[in-house]
Amino acid sequence: MMASRRLAQGLQTSRPMTSWTRTLLVWLLSWLLPISAALAAPVKCLSDCTPRIGIVSAFGAEADILVAQTRGKRTWRVNGNRFTTGVLRGNPVVIVLSGVSMINATMVTQLMLDHFRVERLIMSGIAGGIDPARHVGDVLIPERWTMPMEVYWSHDGSTPAPCGAVGDLACLGLKLAAREDGQPWPDFRLPAPGGGEVATGLFMRENFVMTTRSADQQPPGEWRFDYEADPRMLAVARRIRPELLRCGPKNGPKDTSQCVSTQPQLVVGGRGISGTAFLANPHYRAYVFQTLAAQVVDMETAALAHVAHANQVPFIAMRSLSDLAGAHEFNQDVGALFSSGLAETNEAAVTLAFLEAWGREAHPPKPAGKTVPSRTVPR
Repeated sequence: MMASRRLAQGLQTSRPMTSWTRTLLVWLLSWLLPISAALAAPVKCLSDCTPRIGIVSAFGAEADILVAQTRGKRTWRVNGNRFTTGVLRGNPVVIVLSGVSMINATMVTQLMLDHFRVERLIMSGIAGGIDPARHVGDVLIPERWTMPMEVYWSHDGSTPAPCGAVGDLACLGLKLAAREDGQPWPDFRLPAPGGGEVATGLFMRENFVMTTRSADQQPPGEWRFDYEADPRMLAVARRIRPELLRCGPKNGPKDTSQCVSTQPQLVVGGRGISGTAFLANPHYRAYVFQTLAAQVVDMETAALAHVAHANQVPFIAMRSLSDLAGAHEFNQDVGALFSSGLAETNEAAVTLAFLEAWGREAHPPKPAGKTVPSRTVPR
């Protein structure tokens, strides 16, 4: 920047120049000024600028498996959070444990994007099942993530109209989530003791997000209900065939108490949901399954997806099912999943299989070229 300033001052104090010389100097300035400004701009990757895949794990035991297999490890401490960089299955990565909750996932994901040069994001961990067709131990990779617990809580079940028109929340800086036909989703309803339903007035709404892409729009920003996983990463996920265990590694395979009753499967597609509430209500589970066709619920992924969208970073999320959300009865499969180490083992197996496949696609082997016979060059 100082060099360009001196050059500009020189234009004013030097002896008269020819028009050609002045044109040349103006052209040089037009190149130097943007370059010097870029050099003076702060670098976003505050800790490490190596291009990496960011892995945010919600489950500590699984994060430990991934870190243990990472080569060339280095630990970074940011606001008390431990970030581990290195190479995993041929990919430069940075791994962190988010901790439970939407707030923790949001904070840790943004810290990762600020301190490291993350080009893609992976979220993995344990989640509750929504679709009753799925089983404990299955690993799901949804195509999109939603936050249905971001709500407008109205006084009854009629479509709210606080700003005059039915369904209009614009005066409050809010927007109701709508179906494909443009109508708001119905509110969540509870079964009445004597039959029928009782309205709760809980209407799903969209979230406002500012992105680098939308900052210059008028008006700036955009509304989102679904956050789409990266199509290219989903395509790779559909091709992997990881070995998913039915019996956990602890206490050996002969201990049947360490096995789930159904062979776990990898399922790619559908919608995942996240919220600040730990979902233990079967009626709400049925509501999000019937209205949104949700497959899985957790307390972190959609928050990561929101941050990823705001920063224009592609993401994908992988979740191992621990139970059917809101189920009251004791399920031996649930006990086996956690006590046997099966939960973290299978989830880590999917993440590692994905990284290995991604590494092959991102860095394919170069085709063997024809050998050109050497020739003697005459002197």
